[in-house]
Amino acid sequence: MPAACALAQEMEPRAYSASPVDTNFALVNVTRLHGSVLPDPSVPITDVAASIDAQTFGYVRTFGVGGHAASLGVALPLVQGDVSGNVVDAPTAVHRAGPGDMRVRFALGLIGSPALSAAEFARRTPETSLGASLTVIAPTGRYRPERLVNVGSNRWAIKPELGLSQPLGKWFVETSLGVWLYGENDEYFGGSRREQDPLALVQLHAGYNFRPGMWLATDLSFSSGGRSRVDGLEKQDRQQNSRYGLTFSLPLGSGWSMKFAWARGLVTRVGGNFESVGVSLQRAWGSQ
Repeated sequence: MPAACALAQEMEPRAYSASPVDTNFALVNVTRLHGSVLPDPSVPITDVAASIDAQTFGYVRTFGVGGHAASLGVALPLVQGDVSGNVVDAPTAVHRAGPGDMRVRFALGLIGSPALSAAEFARRTPETSLGASLTVIAPTGRYRPERLVNVGSNRWAIKPELGLSQPLGKWFVETSLGVWLYGENDEYFGGSRREQDPLALVQLHAGYNFRPGMWLATDLSFSSGGRSRVDGLEKQDRQQNSRYGLTFSLPLGSGWSMKFAWARGLVTRVGGNFESVGVSLQRAWGSQ
């Protein structure tokens, strides 16, 4: 399912960067993914291509927990896409649109991320920081069990993750290690039950700060695992994929900023081999 394939496409630099407490962030993101989908080679589906457009509306609030900086965010996507391919050598094309699965993320600084007011934050000296996060995806998206391709995934998913950030003057390097853990879909296509093994995800980022809020990062990610089973029958769809990309952040003044992101597949064994382009508009307010 191409909508689910997009899960492993994510690359997010500065995901563990510090922010002053009591700050609110509202954002709108528009992303387009297009490319091929490499399915389980044992199924009679070939030449699969997809174009997916997603508009995501998000809100994040920062606060302190035990003297450490923390944040809680929620994201609500709207997705529409076109998928084409050959099913038993018969050309087939479908269009899907609707709300996607809601995503909630809690992050907590463990080392080097004290809870600071805006005035204290402005005087701080950046230092090595280690953070942890937990992302939960709820099955709120549009889903119909009689369809093989859906916007929603009809299952829960959680991702615990650790992230390390190291400033080097105006440069910075970051790495994170997480793993997606998937619930079962008991209403999979054809009345089946689908399960999926954990999917490990490693991200590497290196970037340069031109001035506060303005930075450029190179991004690299690796995913491994995620083999699925339908009614107990193991599929040949274990992922061993990598992606690369660029992200640029531009401050606009008065708490506004924009972010531009581009990425494409480096090596794709199974799943979505997408090129993606995204633009985000963000507004921050509230910290004193």
